[in-house]
Amino acid sequence: MRFRSLRLLVLVFVFLSLAPLQTVAQSKPAEINLSLQAPFRFIAYGDTRFTDPTDTKAADPKVRVALVQAIADAKPAFISIGGDIAYDGNKQEDWKVYDQETAVWTKSGIAIFPALGNHDLHGDQKVALGNYFARYPQIQNSRYYSVRAGNMLMITLDSNQEINSGAQFDWLKSQLAKVDSTVEFVVLVFHHPPYTSSSDDKAYGGGHSARSSEQKFAQYLEDRQKSMRARIVVFNGHVHNYEHHEHGGIHYFVTGGGGAHAYPIERRPEDLFKNNQINYHYIEVLVERGKLTTVMHRVELKDGKQTWTTPDTATFAVQEMKASATAK
Repeated sequence: MRFRSLRLLVLVFVFLSLAPLQTVAQSKPAEINLSLQAPFRFIAYGDTRFTDPTDTKAADPKVRVALVQAIADAKPAFISIGGDIAYDGNKQEDWKVYDQETAVWTKSGIAIFPALGNHDLHGDQKVALGNYFARYPQIQNSRYYSVRAGNMLMITLDSNQEINSGAQFDWLKSQLAKVDSTVEFVVLVFHHPPYTSSSDDKAYGGGHSARSSEQKFAQYLEDRQKSMRARIVVFNGHVHNYEHHEHGGIHYFVTGGGGAHAYPIERRPEDLFKNNQINYHYIEVLVERGKLTTVMHRVELKDGKQTWTTPDTATFAVQEMKASATAK
């Protein structure tokens, strides 16, 4: 009897001792490896705001559906969504619309790697994160994580959290420290842009200024780029338009034209994209050996007809450590 009691106590002790280790293991950011080799293509875009299709103030449902279908037709290796996927992250109804409207992606077996936007955390954050993680089991409950795909490392961050210090920043530094000669491109995805032509004054009906935290983070990246052979490219959302900026050898793309109600903006002189129209779009990214190319695919709906154009293309060559870009 004493032996059984002692054995039970030992088992309980072992269980309690291991429990904290299990928690730590589960909270470690996912580091995902895809069986891809260059060349391959992926899609970057964001600010879809999936919600009731009758709510045309939050988003344009027809544009949203058109973009989802076009992305499916492009047959990318994967999709990177830069946040504000749902209009209200804690609402099951909004995520059910997401499930319905993106069923074509699920049917095609396209992998999706998301970043958290501010809308994805609306309401009860625990419920919102539950809705979010339920759709993306591949990221293993990670609010920030990395994906290795051939000669590219994609690092997805959560800019709703501290981005310049703490656990997330320490992890990012560890990821960049591991970049070797086999990595030619480092793609960073996070919701809030360090550079934007938009403004909080909302002179044109909506918009956001760049925040100091992301501006500080951009300075860190630009300093880091000086000592890296791999080229850094950044994709953000939050501003419901398309923008293209270059600072310190890094090109920053605002790709928030996924369907959320559009933000017309007055272009700053340093914005490489000069089109003042509404720009619903997605970005196709072609990753090759020694070269990465971005193509902005813009859609305009008029009288039920879709008109597609590609008004901005940029190419980055690792060996030159320079970028050539054209904006038409």
